[in-house]
Amino acid sequence: MTWLIVALAVILLCFSGVLLVGAPYLPTLTPQVAAALELAALRPGETLLELGCGDGKVLIAAAQQGYRAVGYELNPILAAVAWLRTRRYRRLVRVVCANFWTTEWPPTDAIFTFLLPKYMNKLDTIIAQNVQKPVKLVSFAFKLPDRPIDDEKAGVYLYNYGLKAKN
Repeated sequence: MTWLIVALAVILLCFSGVLLVGAPYLPTLTPQVAAALELAALRPGETLLELGCGDGKVLIAAAQQGYRAVGYELNPILAAVAWLRTRRYRRLVRVVCANFWTTEWPPTDAIFTFLLPKYMNKLDTIIAQNVQKPVKLVSFAFKLPDRPIDDEKAGVYLYNYGLKAKN
């Protein structure tokens, strides 16, 4: 019985602990995944970085379109699930169990996130300060408070860094 209590405590800690630095796990809906990839407008071989990859759904959709994808996930249980789900696409997908706030990101062409509003300014600052080439941010549900939206589809918002804004 003790092992069950310990297991439940570990699971609770894994799922609630991420609230201190990011967002709880909520799966991205299929229409929003499609909208995000459409807005990102990547070409095969380009890279999508997902901040908080959860169960790997967006990573799989990106790989199915020929994109490379790197997903960061702080929750070790979800990172393991994402890793297992994306094994079929291992040449295109990498899952990293780490805190994306404290880890150096690989070069990327687009970033996808489903992050809580209280973290959006911090994300904007990090991207703006570290962009070395044009990159797109695609955010599901939540807007950047101080940056104009370049495009929107199905509750997914596109922001361009280092690119000309859409007319």
